[in-house]
Amino acid sequence: MTETYHIPALLQPAISGLNLRPDGTYVDVTFGGAGHSGAILQSLASGHLYAFDRDIDAFQNARQLTNASLLTFIHSDFRYLQNWMDFYGVTQIDGLLADLGVSFHHFDTASRGFSFRLDGPLDMRMNRCGGKTAADIVNAYTEEELARVLFVYGELKNSRLLSKRLVQARQQSPVLTTEDLARAITGKTLSIDDLSPQQKKELTLVFQALRIEVNDELGSLREMLQAALQMLAPKGRLVILTYHSLEDRIVKNFMRSGNIDGNIQKDFYGNILTPFRLIEKGLTASEEEVMNNPRARSAKLRIAEKI
Repeated sequence: MTETYHIPALLQPAISGLNLRPDGTYVDVTFGGAGHSGAILQSLASGHLYAFDRDIDAFQNARQLTNASLLTFIHSDFRYLQNWMDFYGVTQIDGLLADLGVSFHHFDTASRGFSFRLDGPLDMRMNRCGGKTAADIVNAYTEEELARVLFVYGELKNSRLLSKRLVQARQQSPVLTTEDLARAITGKTLSIDDLSPQQKKELTLVFQALRIEVNDELGSLREMLQAALQMLAPKGRLVILTYHSLEDRIVKNFMRSGNIDGNIQKDFYGNILTPFRLIEKGLTASEEEVMNNPRARSAKLRIAEKI
């Protein structure tokens, strides 16, 4: 298993939150570096774990896991959770875990194009087998469409200005690399050390917005949550780690209401009608964990149990 593929945040609280049974059936929809999956497998005896990942690179991390015979790796978007469980004849699951953060492997591999820290092709696809890249979006979307992506998924108030810069840049030459994109946004060629804190924050949000658009991350999350509600057995646990406000808002509202829109329904007496009991409402990493893993700083853990 590649040790630096990813370091999971809040590992022990997340695993404890699943309330694992040795004979249970569980799903890790974000296999990645197998940190969570490996810990789940160590607690299983006769149970089974189904693990999803869009990136086939993650499969290499399954080879040396304890109890690997109890693991089924599924190379797929987790939005198809219901379809795959039907395929394997699984009618109920006892818990589902999702770590929605991007793995270190993606951020630290220049050829994947997920970070402005490393120059590489402007790709950002979780699954490189097909689909549009970030370069396709930057060079083909209209100025208005780009502004929408940056505003909705990056929550950038100056999205119109930034989309205008992107269009102006691509009129000179196609924006094909992460360096091209950073130059178009900042208006100049700068080393990482020369970027101001504001420029770094802005670039981070631009890259986030494009990544979400490329992979339809929020659409996948909504479909997966709806399927999870149907699949979870009574007292089954839903354990989700989020890393930005857009996905966290969806998870929080879903766990409170049991529906994607977050519409709260109440009975005659004013009691909230929901299929979940909230176990953890938003645990964050300790100072010690953040010191050892700075990327855990933005992680937030939410846990709900199906009633």
